[in-house]
Amino acid sequence: MYLNCHSYFSLRYGAISPEKLLAISSEKGFETMALTDINNTSACLDFVRLSEKYKIKPVLGVDFRNGAKQQFVMLAKSNQGFHNINTYLSTFLHNTSFVIPDIAPVLGDTFVIYPYKHDGDFNLKKHEYLGVKPQDLNRLKFSKKNNSRNKLVILQAVSFENKKGFNTHRLLRAIANNCLLSKLPKNEEGQETDVMLSAKELFEIYHEFPELIENTKSILNKCSVNFEFSTGTPNNQKAYTKSEDLDYKLLKKLTYDGLSYRYQKPDAVVFNRINKELSIIKEKKFVSYFLMNWKILKYARSKNYYYVGRGSGANSIVAYLLRITDVDPVELDLYFERFINLYRKNPPDFDIDFSWTDRDDITQFIFKTFKNTALLAVYNTFKFKASVRELGKVFGLPKAEIDMLSKGRYNVKTLDKLSQLVIIYSEYIQGFPNYLGIHASGIIISEKPIHCYTATFFPPKGFATTHFDMVVAEDIGLYKFDILSQRGLGKIKDTVDIVKYNHPEKPPIDIHDIKGFKIDEKIKHILRHAQAIGCFYVESPAMRMLLKKLQVDNYLGLVAASSIIRPGVAKSGMMREYILRYRDPERCKKAHPVLLKIMPETYGVMVYQEDVIKVAHYFGGLTLAEADKLRRGMSGKFRSRDEFLSVKELFFNNCRQKGEPHDVVEEIWKQIESFAGYAFAKGHSASYAVESYQSLFLKAYFPLEYMVATINNFGGFYSTELYVHEARMHGGIIEAPCVNRSFNETIIMGKNIYLGFMFLHGLEVKTIKKLLLERTENGAFNCLDNFIQRMTISVEQTAILIKINAFRFTGINKRELLWEAHLKTSKTVVQEHVINLFETECVDYKTPELSSTTLEDAFDAMELLGFTLCNPFCLLEQTAVQPLRAAQLPKFKNRNISIEGYLVTTKNTITSSGKYMHFGTFLDYDGDFLDTVHFPPVASKYPFRGKGIYTITGKVIEEFDCITIEVITMEKLAIIQDPRYSDPSPKFVTNTKLSIS
Repeated sequence: MYLNCHSYFSLRYGAISPEKLLAISSEKGFETMALTDINNTSACLDFVRLSEKYKIKPVLGVDFRNGAKQQFVMLAKSNQGFHNINTYLSTFLHNTSFVIPDIAPVLGDTFVIYPYKHDGDFNLKKHEYLGVKPQDLNRLKFSKKNNSRNKLVILQAVSFENKKGFNTHRLLRAIANNCLLSKLPKNEEGQETDVMLSAKELFEIYHEFPELIENTKSILNKCSVNFEFSTGTPNNQKAYTKSEDLDYKLLKKLTYDGLSYRYQKPDAVVFNRINKELSIIKEKKFVSYFLMNWKILKYARSKNYYYVGRGSGANSIVAYLLRITDVDPVELDLYFERFINLYRKNPPDFDIDFSWTDRDDITQFIFKTFKNTALLAVYNTFKFKASVRELGKVFGLPKAEIDMLSKGRYNVKTLDKLSQLVIIYSEYIQGFPNYLGIHASGIIISEKPIHCYTATFFPPKGFATTHFDMVVAEDIGLYKFDILSQRGLGKIKDTVDIVKYNHPEKPPIDIHDIKGFKIDEKIKHILRHAQAIGCFYVESPAMRMLLKKLQVDNYLGLVAASSIIRPGVAKSGMMREYILRYRDPERCKKAHPVLLKIMPETYGVMVYQEDVIKVAHYFGGLTLAEADKLRRGMSGKFRSRDEFLSVKELFFNNCRQKGEPHDVVEEIWKQIESFAGYAFAKGHSASYAVESYQSLFLKAYFPLEYMVATINNFGGFYSTELYVHEARMHGGIIEAPCVNRSFNETIIMGKNIYLGFMFLHGLEVKTIKKLLLERTENGAFNCLDNFIQRMTISVEQTAILIKINAFRFTGINKRELLWEAHLKTSKTVVQEHVINLFETECVDYKTPELSSTTLEDAFDAMELLGFTLCNPFCLLEQTAVQPLRAAQLPKFKNRNISIEGYLVTTKNTITSSGKYMHFGTFLDYDGDFLDTVHFPPVASKYPFRGKGIYTITGKVIEEFDCITIEVITMEKLAIIQDPRYSDPSPKFVTNTKLSIS
């Protein structure tokens, strides 16, 4: 009986989940219900899927509104009608500003319900009706429309469940309108009566108008939509060629064609693996999926784009031969069934990483090549802290109080009424969808038009995007293509190009010679000593320490390390156990014999997702299908924990029947649970390791060029400053930007590295473009006058270049240059430079003799680059007093020491008791790393106080050849007063040489 129901996907309007809506309808005794979210179809497919559980016939539609003003409701008679509604809605959502018209168009297989208007003049078509709300009934009695009851239906809206729901609705509307709750206009909110009434209550209200009840029933009876869920049948584009038979022939041909590229002498193991995989791929109807990925990556190679195929797809030899991945699954004994197996109902996917500079072009290619394509949405939900801030503003709380509440620094019992309401409703709306975003990588390519399933919107990225997320897409058989971007690939590609121009005499780099990289002694040395700053996935402080502890110097060790570092393994304590067994093989005897037999390569420790599947199958007695359910539960792809808990119960029952000790089973299950949300497939780790080897090779042989590429790709784990420092440690001569030598990006000439203009805060893009164009067309600048004559830019922009010493080639003090620039550059709006036949003679103002110091240069660099180009220790107010250096720490094991360190980065974590502790990474005076541990009492008493140099006092601890300092006290040291704004002092000597080395 309800034609106008809203879930919370009526964004910032509805206050009830789709499932709750069905549950209430079932409780009230209804058998049919229409979901009509406002300008949105996100919940539609999930609503249909869940409706069977509640024995409700679902009807789908859209409530078309301008803001809160209802224009009309459209209902789909059939799937075709739903398709038509989605297409129509999408025409509006593809425009940033849209207005829904007063009159709906005629769309096939749809009903249209207009809200009743007492004075309106409607010429209704056959499929159109007027919706009468309870508050309209009295007026209807005295209206001429009362004589046309065959065109009237019930339009009781449902937007919330109860009084609290109405209050929530009003708060959401205030957030949407960015206004105080007290200032929310009445026409921007629904009626307090927009709740679901029982059939008895509804019929009582409309008892004088039985025709309306019958008309409403008739419409609902005529509507029917059907979708198939979780049948295992893909709904992606079915054929890459003209038919599925031709697809298979092509896939088989391409697979065997790829043998010569990958294997010199393929053996029976390879051929048997190919035959097995091709058979399963064909049976599961995934042939077109492989071919479409092949097509995308063939295009990428034609454009010389670097990419990495990773995820469980790396377990496939067919993917390896098609060059979708670069991991040999035979070499690593990768488990193909982890990727595709006959028991697995959900579709597989490849994760393809591209450089961040190339991904948009790849996406454009996919949209041009394949007909029914869309990006996947994500639901950006209200998080508690953000909700507190939003509701705090709505209630008009002062900023200080909002800050206090959002940080959790309060006792609920001592809060005033308004603050308590903020907390109550922030918890209530937590998890409500706030707005639709774009999935980080997901693209779907459908056999049918996308609008058969959903409306699409058009975000700034410029590609049509679904209303539903990846979980709903999987439910309906639309498995996604993951096209991701990362800066690591950009660094690799750019380094190869930089080496070409900086070392033209060297032969071209074969960056795909992974087999050669695996046995390279320089790379082994870097790995063993964890000298991998800038290298993909192996540069973080945690990874540096793990590499040292494991002394990794081979491919398999790196593959394992990249998975061991994940939180799941570390949290369970098995990372430490792995290290102990790695270093002492005798310790493996303590492992459970079944686990050691299943995982001899990782010493009986679960490291990969496949390990969990194997343990569940061989130790826990689960079938492969049940084990795969367990894997999906770990990866967070279940909608609820019910299915996961049933598998857990089965695991324990089977182990009990086998007679396994309960404490052993508990411990193994604890390890399995620790993988939740964190586990890597072994193929995924192997793919990461391939990219790591590429970056390690470049770091080993071309460290300066690699650091330049890292800087230009905006770093990795660390800030630009650390990569500049790393280049200096490898012999690079760091130069500030120069108007005659620098470009937008950082460049290298021999060992001289000129930082790019793009790193200068405040320097406008148009200034950079103009400077580079002028220099290209008319040559280098020979003095400041020449620059001012040729460049029509403001004095503020010129001043930035002077302050960073970009005119140092003139030999003139920059304070004098600043004086000249202010005298000779107009402060009015500048006009484009016109080239004259002769240069205008400049007026030569007499400027005072001024001086500047290298210390002033350091502060200018901090202001404009965000970091100084000199040794930061030279800026201390008092000269460094601690003679100790990081290299000397092994001599002081288990002793308390004091040392000075420049803060690089911190990592915060929470102990099992809920207290904060920290890990710190510092540089000593010589530029070497210091690693610190700050346990809760110290973390609380001696917090980090931002960027700078600290005196660290603590105990030197060695574990597995890895040195850390357990901090006892920590004090931030004062730096000198900024000499640009202070009186000159004898200690500031002109031309003092400052160096980090």
